[in-house]
Amino acid sequence: MDRIEPKLVTVFGGSGFVGTQIVQLLAQRGHRIRVAVRRPDLALHVKMYGSVGQVQPIQANVRNMASVQRAVAGSEIVINLVGVQHSRGKQSFDAVHAEGAGNIAAAAKAAGVGALVHVSALGVDQAAGVSRYAASKLAGEANVLKAYPNAVILRPSVLFGQGDGFFNLMGALSRMFPLFPLVGGDTRFQPAYVGDVAEAVVLAAEGKVKTGRIYELGGPQVETNRELVERVQRETMRIRPLVPLSAGFAKFLALPFAILPVKPLITSDQVELLGVDNVVSDAATREKRTFDAFGITPTAMDTILPSYLYRYRKNGQFARQVSSAA
Repeated sequence: MDRIEPKLVTVFGGSGFVGTQIVQLLAQRGHRIRVAVRRPDLALHVKMYGSVGQVQPIQANVRNMASVQRAVAGSEIVINLVGVQHSRGKQSFDAVHAEGAGNIAAAAKAAGVGALVHVSALGVDQAAGVSRYAASKLAGEANVLKAYPNAVILRPSVLFGQGDGFFNLMGALSRMFPLFPLVGGDTRFQPAYVGDVAEAVVLAAEGKVKTGRIYELGGPQVETNRELVERVQRETMRIRPLVPLSAGFAKFLALPFAILPVKPLITSDQVELLGVDNVVSDAATREKRTFDAFGITPTAMDTILPSYLYRYRKNGQFARQVSSAA
């Protein structure tokens, strides 16, 4: 990426899996970064991604407009990555994905921010009818474009990379259980590398693509959920029999997690999402609203997954030399 004039960038939710990748790229480009999070004391690690004073965590809650306004004040670029996988209490899907996104867009517009990038999720328009998560994400997109018509909205597919929540979970389940429960085995996915998505976010923030558009970001491979599980099992060298579960039975198993104060392995809403294809649309491909618009050649899973899934093998990185079976 060509260097541009350094700017002050506020990144909401910049301390997580995707956010840390984006913060590093922004810092390398010379920008100053505010990482806006609810708990700055838990985000101090982001400071090491830049030079002294270049990256600063600050307090902001997307549900609190005053804190959002403080976070964007003086910024020239705003990036919103905030999202929740489970809807609980005040951190509900609607409060975070819809209202929170609208708050950020409205505050950015009022503050005269030059560029707004909002990260949503691939397939939310297809799954909104069955998933509260997808419906809230779609409503968030609408709120963003209403308040800030020139925003850039990115819809990435399931992400892979060191520390991801999708492939690491499958690796952990293959290590823990003798059988692997499979929900939505025929549903198609188009996983994208987190580094590619981070690069797209930064390019969008720097004005390298058309604004006021929705871009869909998927990797070079489309595989069913079953094929992805089998891929993970090959990488982890733990071949477990797959046990297909109906959506109804999977929802039944997820019920206890709805009331227990623990992080659920799966929710009823996620079961619904697993029944809807998660791939780049024909329209986005035809209109070049994909990685093509950014000049990015998406990275294949074969290039990245082996670099971290080895940890789930029985003998770790030495498994190929020591054992050929789990």
